[in-house]
Amino acid sequence: MSAQPVAWQRGGCHCGAVRFEAEVPAAPVAYYCNCSICSKSGYLHLIVPASAFRLLSGEALLTTYSFGTGVARHRFCRVCGVKSFYVPRSNPDGFSVNLRCLDAFPPEGMAVRSFDGRNWEANVGLLATLSGEPR
Repeated sequence: MSAQPVAWQRGGCHCGAVRFEAEVPAAPVAYYCNCSICSKSGYLHLIVPASAFRLLSGEALLTTYSFGTGVARHRFCRVCGVKSFYVPRSNPDGFSVNLRCLDAFPPEGMAVRSFDGRNWEANVGLLATLSGEPR
């Protein structure tokens, strides 16, 4: 992770059945992706290492959706349908947390950057190291 200070923040799905916590940097950078699934759901990505994510409750209520290469594992609450985190294809060793699902949204100082996910193959290098853990 970066050298900036981080704090564990909690979040979850709409109904509260799925709860997680993640280390969120001060002034986090979120990525808005224009790919087919992210643009339809309004997902705001914060990619973190696996060591910076903990599922607190709701494992049994999660369902997984994969498409294309099958590498990304989109995890949705079966009760309310919200995807509050998933394992991204760009960083399969980490998690992408939907910043909109944090209890304290928006985080203070948050910046949003665009990511051209419609042209994923050409742009994935911009995201490939965000989980911060070696491959």
